[in-house]
Amino acid sequence: MEEVWRQGRITVRQVMLALNERRQQARAYTTYLTIMARLHRKGMLRRHRAGASDAYWPRVSRESYQHARAQVEVGRLGDVALAHFANQVSRLDPARLEQLRHKGERNTPGASTSFPEQ
Repeated sequence: MEEVWRQGRITVRQVMLALNERRQQARAYTTYLTIMARLHRKGMLRRHRAGASDAYWPRVSRESYQHARAQVEVGRLGDVALAHFANQVSRLDPARLEQLRHKGERNTPGASTSFPEQ
């Protein structure tokens, strides 16, 4: 997903070339094809058939995905995660806390992020 978010509209071959450049041992085209088809079925990617190949692009933004993932993890871990989070927030530098407030507001339409004041 990181490569798709980075490049926008992309083919399986483009993903393969970009990611295999960073790997010591290259993965096969069919491996990337399988992963991208699964991401499409799960609603993470849009797909358009263009001749013999498909073009893919993100259905959700990186920020929206991260927000949803964080909600799932907090829900899964419950009070333990919230207690750890509260402990970490209490140690933040005020400027960093303000940055996080703004980021939370941008990524949560119609909601305001309320962190405890220091």
